Amino acid sequence: MGALYAILIYLIQTLLSLYLVAMLLRFILQLVRADFYNPISQFVVKITNPLVIPLRRIIPGYAGIDVASLLLAVLLQIAGIALVFLIRFGAIPPPVQLLLSGVLGVVALLVQMYFFALLAMIILSWVAQGSRHPAIFLLYQITEPLMAPVRKLLPPMGGLDFSPILAFILINIVQIAISHMAAAVGVLGFAPWLR
Repeated sequence: MGALYAILIYLIQTLLSLYLVAMLLRFILQLVRADFYNPISQFVVKITNPLVIPLRRIIPGYAGIDVASLLLAVLLQIAGIALVFLIRFGAIPPPVQLLLSGVLGVVALLVQMYFFALLAMIILSWVAQGSRHPAIFLLYQITEPLMAPVRKLLPPMGGLDFSPILAFILINIVQIAISHMAAAVGVLGFAPWLR
């Protein structure tokens, strides 16, 4: 594969990754019922509306879950993997393999987003404790539904909160499982977050 193909694949994966993060962030924000009037929430909604609004007319939300955003994320993941396959091998994988890889790719990206959100919250708790910045507030709203059950399992000890360590261990276990499933499906490495 030449340099031009490698650059093309890199650009496709980068642009797809950025939009997928925005789409999944929209899904998460609605799932955790984050502040809709936060400027970051407004930005995410604005850039994802062109694709979500038409699909929402066909597929409405269900029980507080933004099904349209989640389905769009899976479809975008499938399109990206199919495009990379097409560029590398001149063919598209079978539909079942493509569907499984799309779902695994979205789940892997969701897990990776939570990993970095938790990491950011830990760092911000040291350097910007008590800050009222909209990004910090949004990070708290996103990570708290995950951290609350973990804190019940491992409450703070001696003023130190060790629950993020347990959360990171759980996240790594899920990432390993996803990686092995992606290898079994045969799409390992076709999305940047499937390793």
